[in-house]
Amino acid sequence: MQLAHRTCVTALTLAIAGVAAAQGTTGPVIPGVYTCVDAKGRKLTSDRPILECIDREQKVLNPSGTVKAKVGPSLTAQERAELEQKTKREAEEQAKAADEKRRNRALLARYPNKATHDKERNEAITGVETVIKAAKGRIDELASQQSRLDQEMEFYKKDPAKAPLYLRRQVEETQQSMAVQKRFIGEQEAEIRRINSRFDEELTRLKPLWAAGQQ
Repeated sequence: MQLAHRTCVTALTLAIAGVAAAQGTTGPVIPGVYTCVDAKGRKLTSDRPILECIDREQKVLNPSGTVKAKVGPSLTAQERAELEQKTKREAEEQAKAADEKRRNRALLARYPNKATHDKERNEAITGVETVIKAAKGRIDELASQQSRLDQEMEFYKKDPAKAPLYLRRQVEETQQSMAVQKRFIGEQEAEIRRINSRFDEELTRLKPLWAAGQQ
């Protein structure tokens, strides 16, 4: 029985030491007088961690009777895993909140008011619209070229295969070029939508920041 009791106390001592380590303390079990109130309402004291109070907090007293430290309750493996997961989630949430604050500060520094935000949006869209206009001009040129080629191909209407090779190549290349330009214009129109979406999202974040700065 004495061996079994010593084994239980040793296990309890190690468990409490593990809790202390998880809570940021270091070193062996704290020396002093341990005291607690067990599940039956009894106040117990000992010079080592108390087995009957493994499921609750224990106080470690100085010789003067003042509280030196508090330990426990000891955690099971599942409880310790749950605590670690909770701590991890809280750390991730804090990191996310800090990152959000940094992003907001950077955004506010770049756009101190709506006028600056609108100006940059318009400049970004205007740049893309200029590219689209040039592509449409190129399509007009290709359309004129296609019209001339169609007139030449009119002579071979009954049998296009008899048209000269250079003429058939020009027709094919012109059609391919027009398809490329149209695809490019579609991509640029999608870019304008992306730009507007980005600025709309920023505007949603900036409005409360601007309002808070005016208070």
